[in-house]
Parts: sequence; C-alpha cells; structure tokens
Amino acid sequence: MSAPTVRRRRLGAKLRALRDGRGLTLEEASAQSGGRITVAKLSRLETAQSAAKAVDVEALLDQYEIADAELRAAMLALTREGARRGWWQSYRGVLSPLYEDLISLEAEAEALYTWQHSLIPGLLQTAEYAREIIEATAMSEAVDAKIDALVEVRLARQAILTRENPLVLSAIIAESALSTQCAGEGVMRDQLARLLLLSKRPNINIQVLPSNSPPHVGQLGAFSVLGFEGHRDLDVVHTESLTATSYVEDQEQVSVYRDAISRLRSAALPVEVSAERIAEKRDQA
Repeated sequence: MSAPTVRRRRLGAKLRALRDGRGLTLEEASAQSGGRITVAKLSRLETAQSAAKAVDVEALLDQYEIADAELRAAMLALTREGARRGWWQSYRGVLSPLYEDLISLEAEAEALYTWQHSLIPGLLQTAEYAREIIEATAMSEAVDAKIDALVEVRLARQAILTRENPLVLSAIIAESALSTQCAGEGVMRDQLARLLLLSKRPNINIQVLPSNSPPHVGQLGAFSVLGFEGHRDLDVVHTESLTATSYVEDQEQVSVYRDAISRLRSAALPVEVSAERIAEKRDQA
C-alpha cells in the first residue's frame, strides 16, 4: 500500500470532523448509510488508508447534511484530483512523492501565500534562473542527472497562475533574494523583469521585505501556506530544507503560519513600492 498523501490526510481529517460534528460514532455513521459504507471502509477513509471515491464522499456529505456548496466543492475537488492522472505523473522517477504532493496541492488550492528569504518563488522563476538554482542546490549525482526534467516541471507548475480560475499568489520576498549573483549573463535581470511582468496580473501580489527591516519571524525559514479559501481547516503548510520536505497539517500550527504571513505582509513594502524596488534592482543587474 502506498503511503497516504497530504491530500488524502486532509480529506480524511475533514470527514472525521464532519462526523464528529454530527455526534456520530463510526458504527452509527455506517448504520445511517444503510451499510453502504461499512465501519471498516469509513475508518480507512478517515485515516487516509484508502483513496476516497467521489461517490462515497458525496454520499457522506449528504448524510451529514452538509449544504455549504463551497465546502462540498472543495472536498470533492480534493477527492477527484486524487483519482485524476495529473500531468506531473509522467515525470515519475524524476519527482519524489512529496514533490508530487506539492504539485497536486497547488493544482487544488485556491490561494498560496509564500515567504522566501533567499530565493525567488518557484512559481515565478524563469527557466534560466530555475536551472541555476536547481544546479546549485543539487546535492547528489542523481539530482544532477534530472536537472533538465526538473526545470521542465518547475515551468509547467506555473500554468496554475494563468488557468481559467487562476491560483491567487501572494509572495513576500526578502530584498537580498533580488540581488543573487547568477553565473549566466542577464539571468537575474531577466528574472526581475519577469517578476515585474507577473506582478501586473490581478491574481498575483508581490511584496519585498527590505534588507534593513528589524528582526522578524521570517528569519526562521521559508514556508508556504496552501489555502482553500473559506475552509481554512483544509489549509496545509509546506516547508523545505536541504535534506527534507515536510507538511504541517495540524490546524493550530497552520494558524501560526498564517499569523506569520500576516506579520510579514505588514512588515514588507506595499505592492506598488515593491515593484519600484524590483525595477531598481533590475536596472542594477
């Protein structure tokens, strides 16, 4: 059996919360379904040991009398995305399961709030900048052999910013990340120009946190909050280090990261002033 994905765990946790909200035990919920969903099956769904089917999730939502159309849509999206073959699955053997999880969650989320203290966020990178970053952070020959494919994947992920219902991206970038000395001529200038171009899209907000800012919570590391607007208990936090990628799913902890994003947004330059700062850095690159 494959390990449960972040998506399945979030869906299972929400199904359990909805059942608990109705004051039902597993046995009572199964009985209410007329035995269609057995105790064992419901337990496997709630603990993410089995992939959910849309028909079962919809039946449970009906059974729990969930009328909230947005919540139903969000949960069914999580379910159907898990069953759908995503474009990224053609890169199996290149991507780790945790990276596939991230791409899948980005595809499902309505909003993404990210803080980066040393890099331009992946969803905003040019191909040349992405290649230099991937090459610089590759710590094994196995990764070195996959660089071309990893650059392709990083660029393909960006389609969520221009789809029919685009992801809303709020990026806070440390000013020092705008001054990276890339090896390729014009790489950083082109990257900054791309930031300025993307910042004109209505679904993308980019803010710069000045280098002379006082101590702040972002100094503890980069992170992203993947949001399902209106249903925060489905939100997930993604963190990454040199040796590990992890997800924060406990909602009390997720709330701490949301507060951190709020503090960083308040400390950063306004969007318009940030664009001016980025333009200055571009002209100097």
